[in-house]
Amino acid sequence: MEKSRPLWDNHFQFVFACISYAVGLGNVWRFPYLCQMHGGGGFLIPYLIMLVVEGMPLLFLELAVGQLMHQGSIGTWNAISPYLCGVGIASVVVSFFLSMYYNVINGWAFWYLFHSFQDPLPWASCPLNINHTNYEEECEKATPTQYFWYRKTLNISPSIEESGSIQWEQAACLILAWLVVYLCILRGTEYTGKVVYVTAILPYIVLIIYLIRVLTLHGATNGLRYMFTPKLEQLANPKTWINAATQIFFSLGLGFGSLIAFASYNDPNNNCERHAIIVSLINSATSIFASIVTFSIYGFKATFNYKSCVNKMILLLTNVFDLKEGLLTTENLENMKQYLASVYPRKYAEVLPQIRNCSLETELDTAVQGTGLAFIVYSEAIKNMEFSQLYSVLYFVMLLLLGIGSMLGNTAAILTPLTDIKFLSSHVPREIISGSVCIINCVIGLIFTTRAGNYWFNIFNDYAATLSLLLIVLVETIAVCYIYGLKRDNWLPKIIQEVA
Repeated sequence: MEKSRPLWDNHFQFVFACISYAVGLGNVWRFPYLCQMHGGGGFLIPYLIMLVVEGMPLLFLELAVGQLMHQGSIGTWNAISPYLCGVGIASVVVSFFLSMYYNVINGWAFWYLFHSFQDPLPWASCPLNINHTNYEEECEKATPTQYFWYRKTLNISPSIEESGSIQWEQAACLILAWLVVYLCILRGTEYTGKVVYVTAILPYIVLIIYLIRVLTLHGATNGLRYMFTPKLEQLANPKTWINAATQIFFSLGLGFGSLIAFASYNDPNNNCERHAIIVSLINSATSIFASIVTFSIYGFKATFNYKSCVNKMILLLTNVFDLKEGLLTTENLENMKQYLASVYPRKYAEVLPQIRNCSLETELDTAVQGTGLAFIVYSEAIKNMEFSQLYSVLYFVMLLLLGIGSMLGNTAAILTPLTDIKFLSSHVPREIISGSVCIINCVIGLIFTTRAGNYWFNIFNDYAATLSLLLIVLVETIAVCYIYGLKRDNWLPKIIQEVA
């Protein structure tokens, strides 16, 4: 270990850095989706099994090799064997791809945060058309939140072939997001170690505030009941186990080299085994906690939509059939529809295209993940809350903190191997290296701010870091077990040997 290599000020900084990196948007928008899709509370069984069998051991492996070698991913695997240098390079390349598109989410969060101060919220209702005679037809066919996302935010083109020009408002938000990341990584662990306290702690404060608020919303219990009602037949579905293993894998951020980079700034006697267990448990507990908040919002949104649907049907049938006000209720609506269809078949057939079958269960079954959950479902729920501007600001600040925390790990996976190169570190200041990485990523990332940018975002999100990471971690495991050797005396720090 070189004496000049900086170290974390204390163990808490390292733990908070790992938590800030691991606990990200996937905990908020992917885990609830998988939980909804695979049997509610029943999904926790394979999830927790995979946490113990897969997550903790692999996390411990990456923290241990980083702490032992005191280098980034490239130097670490090159030190084990020169033939493994490609593993570190692969990790850096994957982290570079991830950084290119991941920070776009922070740009979108900035965009929504700036619009959250408007009263009313701009996605609360449809805008007027050019003639100011009616609402925008496209918005009326969808919903105000969908219109704001697809038309005002993305201004999305019909297909990926029609790339269109750069949306400069989105580009400005992306540049701002990269500027914030650069300021956080400007001086290495000296700055990052302070920032992670904020990015790791504040999201939990916001989640607690949201939990207290959403539990008081009408219909929140419907969502929680839906979440905690296990469908145990899903345990026989192989996809349930595959998705549980995948969620653990990606949620902890394995294979990117970020954890190796963070651990390389540890004291050699740090108990990384204990820290691996702590980070794994906190990460999984956060996913469950965030799901409680998300399913409460699911329940509120589903109940709100169900009640709106029922009220529209009651108003429609009351007017068309000239019924006495109050005759139709939520409880007798379905029976009355059958009665009216049998007594007035022609008249009922005329309005049939306008009649919908309102179902709370159907509303709850509507599964949404990714940006759809983060920027449409949550926004739709927020607009129907009291003090909607306040909760909108809190929510998008939380998204920003989660996103920036993950970006600190992504950029560390790139910068640490670069600064470990003696030629660069001795001739180029760290600020220049960090700035160059941010500028290159930002310039390339402008492709995601074009009208076809969301199509490119989905392509990168689906294919940039999937199979590659699985292969990287597989080679890492083989390298540690069979090339380096588990029985070597210096494999684990002395304190870990004593604990074992």
